[in-house]
Amino acid sequence: MTTQHSAPAAGVVVIGAGLAGAHVVESLRAHDYAGPITLVGDEADRPYERPPLSKGYLQGQAEIDEAYVHPAGWYAEHDVTTRLGEEAVAIDRDAHEVELAGGERISYQELVVATGATPRRLPLPGSDLSGVLTLRRIADSDAIKEAIAAHSRIVIMGAGWIGLEVAAAARAGGCEVTVIESSELPLLAVLGPQVAGHFAQLHRDQGVDLRTGASCEAFTGEDGRVTGVVVDGETFPADVVVVGIGAAPNTDLAAAAGLTVESGVVTDEHLRSVDDRDILAVGDVAEAQNTLTGHLLRVEHWDNAIRQGKLAGAVIAGGDDAYDWAPYFFTDQFDLGMEYVGHGREDDDVVIRGELGSGEFIAFWLRDGTVSAAMNVNIWDVNEHLRALIGTEVAPERLADSDVELTDL
Repeated sequence: MTTQHSAPAAGVVVIGAGLAGAHVVESLRAHDYAGPITLVGDEADRPYERPPLSKGYLQGQAEIDEAYVHPAGWYAEHDVTTRLGEEAVAIDRDAHEVELAGGERISYQELVVATGATPRRLPLPGSDLSGVLTLRRIADSDAIKEAIAAHSRIVIMGAGWIGLEVAAAARAGGCEVTVIESSELPLLAVLGPQVAGHFAQLHRDQGVDLRTGASCEAFTGEDGRVTGVVVDGETFPADVVVVGIGAAPNTDLAAAAGLTVESGVVTDEHLRSVDDRDILAVGDVAEAQNTLTGHLLRVEHWDNAIRQGKLAGAVIAGGDDAYDWAPYFFTDQFDLGMEYVGHGREDDDVVIRGELGSGEFIAFWLRDGTVSAAMNVNIWDVNEHLRALIGTEVAPERLADSDVELTDL
């Protein structure tokens, strides 16, 4: 795509041309913001959605064109200046300017930090070998797709959502797949032992060699390319290794500008930085005050990036809406599709409606008698009903009773 350039002008500058940033600029124009908008991103691609990179696109079921947030001409048509493939290197709060890597400075009236996150890597011997991959960008997904097409032996470090989705895609493509997880069960901290155990069994039933409670020691290689992974003294052969151990929010730019950073850039319920009302943060990098839960949340999911992007645009345009929704995400693995809403913890009580073994059930997480999260597995068109239950007190026996309609809880 041809990058558009214009003379620097005060208005709204968005740093980060990902999903959240794209929805900020869309929301601004939808709310009749008439000032200049500049979208800065260090990737050359225009904004795209990342879930397909570990789901449909990785599995060969969708084209990458379907992942782009807007058609190629949308930004010019809506008078949004794009500075793609250019890195923002500094924020000058006193001058209200953003400095780009080439030395150019862009003035802003209001600034949105949407810098996203970077995959964590394992600081182990051999981690720099060719074939040790992470998954965040289109090129990463392309590299993993090539490995799947070659029927490679794939070792995946980490049994989180990304790791399990890659494992499912690789097994569907005929690869030999080993997943190494340090916890006793995959997703244990999010799902608790009962539901986490269901995901573990799902993958083992599909031929994934899932090793839990395991510790990686090093990567082995020949001629600069990875050949194996050493785990607790045993070497697992690997043509490709995918490291999926989470992501770290890109907070360096904000921290260098003197903004408060904890697990992310700390904001109020309107996504404005607690240090500077002319700066907002959205998406993976934002640790925002959530009015539903009453505390700060940082959420790395597709739905949150869209919603926060829309909220930031509305706030800048003069609205007073707030971050008041429960986190939501979804996954597709083998024949399991699910949606999850809320913010459960490992030590929450879990109530199951239906039978885990049937592959169709609803799970509820309760904290002090209040629904903290819910998940529908292969049961559709119910997630909005589950969302409505978050934060309410419901007797466990009613949650478990399939004869009680969700709308009656």
